[in-house]
Amino acid sequence: MPDNSPPSENVMALIEANKKYSDTFDQTDLPAPPSKNFAILTCMDARMDPHKFAGLSDGEAHVIRNAGGRATDDAIRSLIISHKFLGTLEWFVIHHTHCGMSSVSDERIGELLEEDLETAVFDGESWSNPQRESSDNSKAGSDAGKHMHWHTFTDLQQSVSTDVETIKNHDLVPSHIKVYGLIFDVKTGKLEPVTA
Repeated sequence: MPDNSPPSENVMALIEANKKYSDTFDQTDLPAPPSKNFAILTCMDARMDPHKFAGLSDGEAHVIRNAGGRATDDAIRSLIISHKFLGTLEWFVIHHTHCGMSSVSDERIGELLEEDLETAVFDGESWSNPQRESSDNSKAGSDAGKHMHWHTFTDLQQSVSTDVETIKNHDLVPSHIKVYGLIFDVKTGKLEPVTA
């Protein structure tokens, strides 16, 4: 059944911002392959803007984002497409300090989702589901989260190194592709290389 509720303020703001953007949009001659021939795999964290921290303009690089910036099957799929069909030759794996994926374990995510599907809260040390009043809008939990690999981590440098090696050693990644690991500091905005 379609949702007939009125659009949220965020939807309206997004549409309005897009109208302003589209009024000056003129990239019809911009080619699909990224002009700098590289791709960035990084976290979806809203505190970091890859175009800003890497000094990028539209059309210069591919940016692939997921929770933690991890080298998941889907992220690697996108990197392979980035090279095979769009010519990228260097890939940057960029994780960041104070990442939420280091504050929880795969096991804990599964437990929280089994309890309920609503937003959990972090008290500075651990994640939990707050007590909720029963409502028609709330969905019961599911144990399906216990069967997913969430790619959480406890060691930031190790997570970057592991992902770089996972990508380099993938059967569909050519040996001439350069893969670099970096850490973005959310307090300073600086990138630091990670050595293997």
